[in-house]
Amino acid sequence: MERRFAIKQILIMAGGLALLPSCLKDSGKSSIVLKNLTVSLDQELLLGDIAETMIPKTDTPGAKELNLHLFVLKMLDDCYEPEKQHEFLKGLDQLQQETESQYAKSFSKLTAKEREEVLLKIQNNKEASIELAGFYQIMKNKTIQGYMNSKYVMTNLKKWELVPGRYNSYFPVKSA
Repeated sequence: MERRFAIKQILIMAGGLALLPSCLKDSGKSSIVLKNLTVSLDQELLLGDIAETMIPKTDTPGAKELNLHLFVLKMLDDCYEPEKQHEFLKGLDQLQQETESQYAKSFSKLTAKEREEVLLKIQNNKEASIELAGFYQIMKNKTIQGYMNSKYVMTNLKKWELVPGRYNSYFPVKSA
């Protein structure tokens, strides 16, 4: 009887040790694994709010629901050189600073209209810093690219046919 009890206790301890790393996860890190970037959870959530402002939820899913901010981070991590990555993160910090100086609260706590005003101001401002303009350009381009290539758009909004397409026997052919 003692042997069964000992085996049972060992299995419970092994299960607890297997689950221990997930309990000790650092909550301040990004939710995806990035090789070259170090992004905090707050920055990730801020990117989610910016993407949601660019593509809000209507009768179709919004950018946050499709995780487009994670797509932007992954593309930035994998496809851009370190100078552009540094410029992007610096521009993100500048956006947060400008928002706090203009509205006295963070971008995440602004209303939808105020968020749109902030982003339109950056888009239309020709004297914006290089980092802020670069951040906005990358964020906008990759958010749109991610949306157009998302599973939702590809399956529900675009109707794809195989490469040769369907055969149309009534198509007029010109003589040579």
